[in-house]
Amino acid sequence: MPLMDLPLEELRGYLPDREEPSDFDAFWADTLKEARRHDRAPVFTPYDACLTEVDVYDVSFPGFGGDPVAGWLLVPASATGPLPCVVGFLGYGGGRGFPYEWLTWPSAGYAHLLMDTRGQGGSLQPGATGDPHGSGGSSSPGMVTRGIEDPADYYYRRVFTDAVRA
Repeated sequence: MPLMDLPLEELRGYLPDREEPSDFDAFWADTLKEARRHDRAPVFTPYDACLTEVDVYDVSFPGFGGDPVAGWLLVPASATGPLPCVVGFLGYGGGRGFPYEWLTWPSAGYAHLLMDTRGQGGSLQPGATGDPHGSGGSSSPGMVTRGIEDPADYYYRRVFTDAVRA
């Protein structure tokens, strides 16, 4: 079974039809401008993960509304200068888990910043980033419908802003 229905050449040029609100670009520009008002420096705290070939840092940086977003920064212990960095964004349901779960990129010579998704994580993949914003009247259990009645209050506005800030 193919993984895609168009040849690679067509996929590279494919632009689907889309409808977006006339204020779409302004909405996100304003959202990110507001997020930059909380432009505190990230905090990198060394974390002893008992790993000999990877240095681990517990990271906190300001996301949407200045809310602290947690993450791990893993770098090869042998690094002596700047490295390319892969930013990992887990999406709905995922927390940053434990450092030993994320050794692929630093083992290949890259820095890896893995950010928590606010309000997510569970017993198998714990997270450390809450979502202190209200749920609105139409929220069902979980996070996906939080604030869905108003784009300014919608959960994914906060999540996507956190990802951009990472």
